[in-house]
Amino acid sequence: MHVSDAMTRDVVSVGPEATLTEAARTMKAFDIGPLPVCEGDQLLGMVTDRDITVRATAEGRDPMQTAVSSIMTPEVVCCLETDNIEAAARLMQKNQLRRLLVVNNRGKLVGIVSMADLILKTGDEQLAGETLEKVSEPTAGPIES
Repeated sequence: MHVSDAMTRDVVSVGPEATLTEAARTMKAFDIGPLPVCEGDQLLGMVTDRDITVRATAEGRDPMQTAVSSIMTPEVVCCLETDNIEAAARLMQKNQLRRLLVVNNRGKLVGIVSMADLILKTGDEQLAGETLEKVSEPTAGPIES
């Protein structure tokens, strides 16, 4: 099974010029924590609710004036829509990610695959269980790519 068969296609994103307040409102409206940052259809990075709290608020940045691009993580782990779902699960395990952005071969954001997608769309409870176990393991330090 390919990632495109299991992923969610409707991904909410924000532009790099959006303010942290706008990003937080989007997160609240859609009940999400990670928010892809895109320029047009090109993936530029990711901003999370934790980024807003830890990077911006802790530094005293004004959320109504600070652009998402100034605190986003530009290096995003993602997979291709044509990748095998097992390979995507291993990538989630290795990087301890509960969600993985999906791009096409031109870098366009086309979806997101979650641990829930692994079990709901594939029915592979073993794969989902292994992924949950690896993602939930405590780390001693930064995750190496």
